[in-house]
Amino acid sequence: MKRRKYSYLIKELAITDFKLKFKGSFFGYLWSLAKPLLLFLVLYTVFTRIFRIGGTIPNYPVYLLLGVMLWGFFAETTNVCMTSIVGRGDLIRKVYFPKIILPISSSLSALISLVINLIVVFGFAVYVGVEFSTSLLWMPLVVIEFYILSLGVAFFLASLFVRYRDIVHIWEVFAQALFYATPILYPLALVPPDFARVMMLSPVAQIIQDFRRIIISPTIESSVSVNGIIGLLPYFLTIIIFILGYFVFQRMAMKFAEEV
Repeated sequence: MKRRKYSYLIKELAITDFKLKFKGSFFGYLWSLAKPLLLFLVLYTVFTRIFRIGGTIPNYPVYLLLGVMLWGFFAETTNVCMTSIVGRGDLIRKVYFPKIILPISSSLSALISLVINLIVVFGFAVYVGVEFSTSLLWMPLVVIEFYILSLGVAFFLASLFVRYRDIVHIWEVFAQALFYATPILYPLALVPPDFARVMMLSPVAQIIQDFRRIIISPTIESSVSVNGIIGLLPYFLTIIIFILGYFVFQRMAMKFAEEV
């Protein structure tokens, strides 16, 4: 009975969070598409007209758009979940419920945006003539992996932010560095091999490249193709990050009501 009640609460909070993101804005839900699309247009212009990187990658527009949209999901999930506990401090002090519901519901709101954005990516890929293969069947598993990774990181951030508000500034700098250290804007082929091997040990880089291999072309570099058997490490890191994040959150959750 409690499980059903909490599932309903997660669903309602997720829908509410998604609606509140665009409350009062003229374009409403369209901003969930407009923001990454506008960023894509700026980056596409810079990297094809100025740096002329795009010509070296097949279907570069889809390559770039997919990377921008996926990073947007990771950034949104970690940022909104980080403040999810503090943002509902009054509710936590008045009503008992599992605190883990709050970051989960916030992350599901971001997941809704990701699904919408992926539909746009598929439509754009069809428009530019990308030929899909049966590898698309792996898509749900990669989406689940990305969600698990993002939620695991979010558990850490949400726990730490309750006690250390400076974590928001530290994460902002770290996330910016991770963005440029991930092959979102550029092909991995432009990176020196030693650096490429290190970069592809990142679960974020591995997931984005796997998305591209599934949607665009199986010839795109993956963690395994770059690092061999060691390239399996990012898959295990995703599970480890989620498990550790979950236990850290649950351990610190006992004092949230006193600290928010």
